[in-house]
Amino acid sequence: MTAENFQFQAEVSKLLHIVTNALYSEKQIFLRELISNASDACEKLRYLAIADPSLTEGDAEFRIHIQVDKDAGTLTISDNGVGMSRDELIENLGTIAKSGSTAFMEQLEDAKTDALSVIGQFGVGFYSAFMVADRVSVTTRRAGEDKAWTWESDGTGEYTIEEASRDGRGTDICLHIRDDQKEYLEPSRLRSIVETYSDHIAWPITIGGGADKDADLEADDANEPVNRASALWTRSKSDITDEQYTEFYRHVGGGFDEPWMTLHAHVEGKVEYRILLFIPSERPFDLFHPDRKHRVKLYVKRVFITDEAEDLAPSYLRFLRGVVDSEDLPLNVSREMLQNEPLLRHMRGQIVKRVLSELERKAKNDAEGFRKFWETFGPVLKEGIYEDMEFGERILKLARFHTTAGDEMIDLETYVGRMKEGQDAIYYITAEDIDAAKNSPQLEGFRAKGVEVLLLSDPVDDFWLSARPGFEEKAFRSVTRGAADLSKIDGGSDDAAKDDAEKPDETALGTLIAGIKTALGDRVKDVRESDRLQESPVCLVADEFDMDLRLERVLKAHKQVDEASRRIIEINPRHPLIRRMAETVKEKGVEGDFEEAAKLLLDQALIIEGEPISDPAGFSRRMADFITRGL
Repeated sequence: MTAENFQFQAEVSKLLHIVTNALYSEKQIFLRELISNASDACEKLRYLAIADPSLTEGDAEFRIHIQVDKDAGTLTISDNGVGMSRDELIENLGTIAKSGSTAFMEQLEDAKTDALSVIGQFGVGFYSAFMVADRVSVTTRRAGEDKAWTWESDGTGEYTIEEASRDGRGTDICLHIRDDQKEYLEPSRLRSIVETYSDHIAWPITIGGGADKDADLEADDANEPVNRASALWTRSKSDITDEQYTEFYRHVGGGFDEPWMTLHAHVEGKVEYRILLFIPSERPFDLFHPDRKHRVKLYVKRVFITDEAEDLAPSYLRFLRGVVDSEDLPLNVSREMLQNEPLLRHMRGQIVKRVLSELERKAKNDAEGFRKFWETFGPVLKEGIYEDMEFGERILKLARFHTTAGDEMIDLETYVGRMKEGQDAIYYITAEDIDAAKNSPQLEGFRAKGVEVLLLSDPVDDFWLSARPGFEEKAFRSVTRGAADLSKIDGGSDDAAKDDAEKPDETALGTLIAGIKTALGDRVKDVRESDRLQESPVCLVADEFDMDLRLERVLKAHKQVDEASRRIIEINPRHPLIRRMAETVKEKGVEGDFEEAAKLLLDQALIIEGEPISDPAGFSRRMADFITRGL
């Protein structure tokens, strides 16, 4: 049969170009990636064979073998796992899944010279073979099928597939090693790599070849496993080194970073299970993927079942990587059964408790380390504040916040302890980012009083606030909603007499407010004097029982709100602009350019809030006219 020619997907071609042309100091990583793929193939077949034992009939012992042929200059990694069909070869080795291709390209652009980390994260570690090989062939036969296929490429943009022959199921990946990478044809070098990076693999890994030419590998050793071939999570913690934990984390998590936290436990009691979970030190690429799936693998009695057991861990812990191994679930459990499995829900609750307890310990004993964790994963963990009625309060206590008091992030207990005399609420402001929150005019009165305000910029903040109305009997109160009565709070440089002296007289101010209301009509809900403004002339606020400004903007963007609420415009009677407008109204009434000036005030308030102006051309014209007359 003639070989068929195919073009690599664009993302794969770009990756291959980077891999084959860049210089990496740790090229031995390719072997870890290929062994990891072989292990996954064995895991998958073991699970499929539970329902269909014929798939492994006559060859039930899974294994991975590395064969060296120095004369041919080849290194072959073989497994007797599930294998691949022709279509699976194209899907797995010619493309990157459409669901991840866009994110993959973005990460690849950002990574530049660190494309290795991207390779691991996206599960495309196979392509790392081209770091040491100028040609790669893959011969594979799917379990339960008669036909075998060979995929081959030199990594330059094309690959071929043709029918082949193979005794039994599984996959052989043959690397034609480059002349400058011949160290990977030395069995002793390969043994060292396997012992370092793949000791945790649950299947025996053997190395063969070159025994008659090399004194460093005896013929009898070819059948002796190089690794310990036992599930790492079943071992005692005292028998596992930090390096072994790290390599296992990289195996299950697909990253190249160090785990920030490791949680290893054997739970006995009502149910028996083992957990080995990790929190990464770097943010995974798919953390904010819309499916919000966790990445914890479920095993039953050391048999891999699924990595899609939704009830195993909540979505707000989707940064977790690792395994949970149950002794009580049946081996033939289906995904449908898992959706209503009480044992799984029990394990989920215990897992959440253990993770939160470990995070609480970290927060207490390593404040700086916990701060870094929160900056990386806080926006996700905060989802649990409103999603989880059982543990939401504990997560709220763990939460860290930027405030107007300085650059240091604090918890709510610290905030409550620093509240001013007479302050009865925890004040907050939400914005698109921290700088926008800091610069908001609504904060001016609070700053003048020395009142600390939480600065919230994560989209999830708008939602958990609706689920948790307070903390330690102190209500959360937005500084952009309702009236701001700061008169009861001690502190700052409040001088009522001076403020009154700077204000227009009550008659002029009342006439001005009435004139602005008339000029703006139903574009605003009300116009009133502001207690919160100190330096700015104007701002927008929501009415006491209306939706907060940013929450409405978020919901509108997701088409959850059809029509925007009318806002209240507050004016600062001490600002020179407002005083001048009041004087003009007192002298001339609301005539001439007054309506245009009122519209400019509203446009200014909208711009500050990041809201669109309904008539940009009109705004530009009005602004040009006023500047011209001013000059």
